[in-house]
Amino acid sequence: MRASLGSAVRAQRPGPTSGAPPVDVLAVAREVLRDEARAVSDAASRLNGDFPAAVHAIAGCAGRLVVSGMGKANFVAQKISATFASTGTPSHFVHPGDALHGDLGRITREDVLLALSHSGETEEMLSLLGPVKELGAKVLAMTASKASSLGRAADLTLEMGRWEEAGTGLAPTTSTTVMMALGDALAMAVLKVRGFTEEDFAAFHPAGSLGRKLRRVKTVMRTGNMLPVVQRTTPLSQVIATMTATPGRPGAAVVVTKAGKLSGIFTDGDLRRLSEEGELHLERPVHACMGRHPKTVRPNQHVTAAAEVLRAHHVDQVVVVDEENRPVGLLDVQDLLTLRFL
Repeated sequence: MRASLGSAVRAQRPGPTSGAPPVDVLAVAREVLRDEARAVSDAASRLNGDFPAAVHAIAGCAGRLVVSGMGKANFVAQKISATFASTGTPSHFVHPGDALHGDLGRITREDVLLALSHSGETEEMLSLLGPVKELGAKVLAMTASKASSLGRAADLTLEMGRWEEAGTGLAPTTSTTVMMALGDALAMAVLKVRGFTEEDFAAFHPAGSLGRKLRRVKTVMRTGNMLPVVQRTTPLSQVIATMTATPGRPGAAVVVTKAGKLSGIFTDGDLRRLSEEGELHLERPVHACMGRHPKTVRPNQHVTAAAEVLRAHHVDQVVVVDEENRPVGLLDVQDLLTLRFL
C-alpha cells in the first residue's frame, strides 16, 4: 500500500514539459530577489506613527508579546517571536486556530498580541481578535493595509503594502519576506529602546558560537580558592605545594607583592626548565626564578580577546587583573580548550 501510494504521489508531481524551452533559472532567481527587495524597501517608506507606538507598547508590556499567524504567516510569526525572546522580550507563539479551541488561556490582559495576515481578512485571525480584546490585551496588526478588517480592528497597524507574490504570483513569497523584515525591524527597535546590551544577549545565548563570542573573561576565569597566589619571598617548595593543592590543578601560581599587586608568574614550564638545568633548589624564593612579565587581561574583556593573547604569545596562562594591577583571576589554556575558545 505504501509503495503504491508513493508511486501515485510521484506520478502527480509536475515535471519538465517535453519540448519546452530551457528555463533561465538565474534570471528567475534574480527577478524574485529584486521583487522582494523592492517590497522591503517600500515597507520602510510606509512606516508611520503607528510603528513607534507599537515599539513602545511592546517595550512597556508588563506581560508577553504573543505572535500569531495562519498558513505561511504561522512560520513567520514563530520566527518573529523567537527573535524577540532571544533579545530580551518575553514572547511566545499562539496558533489562531488553537487559540479558539483552548489556547486562548495563553494570553492575558497584560500581553500584547501581534497578529500577522497579509490580506487582513484571514477568518481565523479575525475570530481571535474579539476574545483577545475582551481580555484587555492590546492588539497590533501586521497587514497589507490599515483599511483591511484586521487593520481596522487592531489598536495599531504596521502596513506592509499589497504586493503580487514573486515568481508564480501564487505561493507566499514577497508577503512573507516583508513580514519577516518588518518583524526584525520591530524587534531591533524594541531592543534599542530597552537598552539591551551585549551582556544581555550573551545571557540568552550561553551556547554556540554567539555565546562564546560574547562571553566575558570574568565568567570563565579561575578565581577564589582556584586561584593560587603566593608572595615574592615564598620558597619554591611551598609554591609547588600550593599549585598541586589548588582545585583544578592549574599550571601556574600568581606571584604578588606585599601590597597584593602582580609581580610575576611561576608556571609548570618554569619548574621543568629548572629541573632540566639542575637549578631546582626548593629553598629559593620564587621571585628569583619566576616570569617577570606575565601576560594580563581585564575581567570585562571578551574571552576571545584573551584567547588571542594566549595564541599570539604562545603561553598557557594569562593573569586577570583589576584596575590597580591586583590579580583577580587566572585563565588556563586547558579551560579555553574545553570551552572551545581555542
